[in-house]
Amino acid sequence: MPENFEIKVEFKVSPKGNSGINYRSELIEGTTYALRGYQADLNGPGGYTGSNYEERRRTTLASRGQKVILPPVPASDSLKTHIANNRWLPGVITGSLGDSAALRAVIKEDDWNEYHIIAKGNHLQHYVNGVLMSDVTDNDTVNRRFKGLLGVQVHVGPPMRIAYRNFRLKKLP
Repeated sequence: MPENFEIKVEFKVSPKGNSGINYRSELIEGTTYALRGYQADLNGPGGYTGSNYEERRRTTLASRGQKVILPPVPASDSLKTHIANNRWLPGVITGSLGDSAALRAVIKEDDWNEYHIIAKGNHLQHYVNGVLMSDVTDNDTVNRRFKGLLGVQVHVGPPMRIAYRNFRLKKLP
């Protein structure tokens, strides 16, 4: 996987579905096919779609509609000391990309949508159907990642259907 890239992919998720597109991730030893890393979140009800979630690490980095800067944290700190209510507490919201409900209205239910992820250096942007949903600048030199694996997630839970098509990956300088 290139360090700097754009991904465009179409996705369709059933009403009870919960998934995500993992990038700059690493395999978790002892757990088959599980990844730890950044995730462009998506789910059927749309509550999380567009968010930046770091799977099995810092949790929610930016909710839909947020522009966030992640400051450095000491290497000696446990990740758990910086997490509450599934949110990375050191994150500083520096701006709004729009009202979450208005942004949610851009997402089609149980239909095809397009995710566009741009990862360039420490700057991560998630677009859905051409609209910027979350924007993260990761200055946390201890926990950020500049390379890793690409994958898709299907959450455990009720029966669901997750479909992806037309994955396109573009390497950026």
